[in-house]
Amino acid sequence: MCGIIGFNWEDNSLLNKVLKEISHRGPDDSGKFTDKNISLGFRRLSIIDLSKDGKQPMSNEDGTIWIIFNGEIYNFKELRKELETKGHKFKSNTDTETIIHLYEESSSLEECLKKLNGMFAFCIYDSKKKVLFLARDRAGVKPLYYYSNNKKFIFCSEIKGILKDEEIKREVNLNSVYSFLTFRENIEEETCFKGIKKLIPGNYLTYNLVAKKISKKTKYWDINFKKEYHSEGYFIKAFRNLINDSIKKRLMSDVPFGAYLSGGVDSGTVVSIMKKFCSKPIETFSVGFEEKGYNETDESRFLAENLNTNHHELIIGENSIFHLPKIIYHLDEPMSDPTSIPIFLLSKYTKKYCTVILTGEGADEVFAGYHQYKFMKIHKNFIRPLPLNSRKVLSQAVKLTHPKILNSFFRFSSELGEKGIERFDNFLSTNSYSKQYLNQVSIFNEEEKKELMKKNYPGNYYDKYKNNFNKNHLLDSCLKFDFKGNMVDDLLMKLDKNTMAFSIEGRVPFLDYRIIELAFKTPENLKLTPLNKDKYILRKAVKDLLPKQTYTRKKKHFFVPINKWFRNELLQIKEDLLSENYIKKQGIFNYKYIDKVNKNFDNSRLFYARQLWSLITFQIWYKKFIENEKIKI
Repeated sequence: MCGIIGFNWEDNSLLNKVLKEISHRGPDDSGKFTDKNISLGFRRLSIIDLSKDGKQPMSNEDGTIWIIFNGEIYNFKELRKELETKGHKFKSNTDTETIIHLYEESSSLEECLKKLNGMFAFCIYDSKKKVLFLARDRAGVKPLYYYSNNKKFIFCSEIKGILKDEEIKREVNLNSVYSFLTFRENIEEETCFKGIKKLIPGNYLTYNLVAKKISKKTKYWDINFKKEYHSEGYFIKAFRNLINDSIKKRLMSDVPFGAYLSGGVDSGTVVSIMKKFCSKPIETFSVGFEEKGYNETDESRFLAENLNTNHHELIIGENSIFHLPKIIYHLDEPMSDPTSIPIFLLSKYTKKYCTVILTGEGADEVFAGYHQYKFMKIHKNFIRPLPLNSRKVLSQAVKLTHPKILNSFFRFSSELGEKGIERFDNFLSTNSYSKQYLNQVSIFNEEEKKELMKKNYPGNYYDKYKNNFNKNHLLDSCLKFDFKGNMVDDLLMKLDKNTMAFSIEGRVPFLDYRIIELAFKTPENLKLTPLNKDKYILRKAVKDLLPKQTYTRKKKHFFVPINKWFRNELLQIKEDLLSENYIKKQGIFNYKYIDKVNKNFDNSRLFYARQLWSLITFQIWYKKFIENEKIKI
């Protein structure tokens, strides 16, 4: 696990500045390579082959091919054996060197990439062809950003590294800000910085060093909806075999490892299977809040005791909010998922014990674990056939329902208040799948963004994403939408940036590409049953590994008490960063909408708390990255 940097000119001073900026990604070693038209840099976090033989940038025997690589290739030993039979000689025991020889042996980079099982972002410099190849893993576990104009090309594991080139202006890309306001993270290819882009997961890029331009961007992997129809037992067996192999592969490490344990079926499955391959108790870690009603460590402690792990708990209080500016700095782009705070602090705590951590991320996106999937199914089967007047009766019934009953369907739903009911009306009253979905998941919907934004709104997201939802594969459409959006740019970037802030490598066994492909081959009714049992095939497959109360436990979102913080810790920074004077000076938002939120806060506390949190995280990001100012809470 490392950080990489490269650009198409020779500049040792800039290389040193960037390597210093991303040193948290690799504190164990650094390396550089420069040529007439190329500079490559690398920061190393030693995980496999702790010797100096793993030093990067690394080349082939004659020095014509160079690589800088961030990630892990879990099947590199099998690939190495195959390559050795074909005459390739190895000088190290690293997975990095395997990629070089595999590239030499393959007819194309695409052929090479399809043989790799792992998480990765790397650059290959082919001095004979005068090209750079940048590649990113199928699921997007590892980040990779780049900037390109008609003369320069620069890429890095983190945007803050690219910004060390002072010729690149720090300007806001409002198109991507609209995406952030919708999803709480930006899911577009363009970042929130003008001119800086992400390499999309499952893609590679070719940069021609002679022509000084990107000559090709190619997709080498994608999800498809082609189903296979077998028995339930077939899919249970296939999944068990793959998840066992996936976790076994991800225990490949020469440094201490452990797991984040939430107490649910996903992380519980990971830890239970880890036990099979480890002679000592697994180090497990969980986090909770002092705030009553926001602490779920009882569930993780119960599971840890059942699985006989060496368990560690971190309980954090209201002062955890003071870490927000540092967290936003590490995230690079504005992201308003408040669970970044507990993950950041848990990672800091975990570093005392482990350098590699396995987690349960990805299971909900491939096996249908979220509430919105159930609501989409209910709408299609039961609400869509109803006339509009009947739907209004349903909406009125919700308004009259006791809060305790509402919360039994969705935790804290009563605190969404009047605005929550308004969103529910929007959900009920439309037959547009994209509008149904976005009104469930968006922080600001279309109407709210038009009110909030000072500059003209560039289009309608209901129309933009309408082709993403196929009525014949509605569940899989929703899963794919979240897999390529929220999972990559929220869950995985939150994991990568917050663990790497403390030089920890996070591994995600549910996102082995073989498991992803199996999940999308599985019929929809085996993921979300006709009776709305979520992650059905996953729960069935692991029921003998976990206590009954764990594998039958309903999905519980990990909530952060931001609605309470706005009355105390966040009050002053809200008044500073969202003041009428600053908002008018900045020129991005309409203060009228913010004033309306403040006045109506008590009527929809959780709903408006999420919107205010998004605005505050954006403002901290703006202060730090655009105005280049330090900020404290």
